[in-house]
Amino acid sequence: MQLEKILAQAGELIEYKKGDIIFAQGKFDDYLYNVKQGCLKAYYITDSGKEYVKSFIIENDFIASLSSYRSPDENCKYSLVCLEKSVLLRLKLSHIFKIIEQEPTLAVHIFDMLINILLKKEQREFEFLCLSAEERYFQIKQYRPELFNRATQYDIAGYLGITPVALSRIKTRTAKMTV
Repeated sequence: MQLEKILAQAGELIEYKKGDIIFAQGKFDDYLYNVKQGCLKAYYITDSGKEYVKSFIIENDFIASLSSYRSPDENCKYSLVCLEKSVLLRLKLSHIFKIIEQEPTLAVHIFDMLINILLKKEQREFEFLCLSAEERYFQIKQYRPELFNRATQYDIAGYLGITPVALSRIKTRTAKMTV
């Protein structure tokens, strides 16, 4: 049986509205989410209230707060919010182990899913450590252009690690280059 079919049977399909918080920083959540429709933002809030965008999650992506799963005393390190109407498949992380026990061949598919998540994380780290803000902007423009229609400029600036004003300057500068 296909992994997707098994996850769909074991999970729960939930519709969310724009602005709905799926899980919140400082709260407990031990679910794995698969985005069927929509765009979500994962973000950190500092004690001073500054927001840092961790990632954007779109159709077919998986996300979970693994800190909550690893330890029942551990809460989510970040929050997840819907940027538009979204449909998510929600499945308890602990249930995945039961699925693997019943269908051991699915472990390879789940491992592959985890590798894909880790590859995205590795790419994000590379971009932040090795690329300038302008180069990160071009990465989004080239590989994830749909984000410009799904996320606010404020959120994109937060994802790039710059202010909205700096993003505006980059856009103005790069627009002059293409003319």
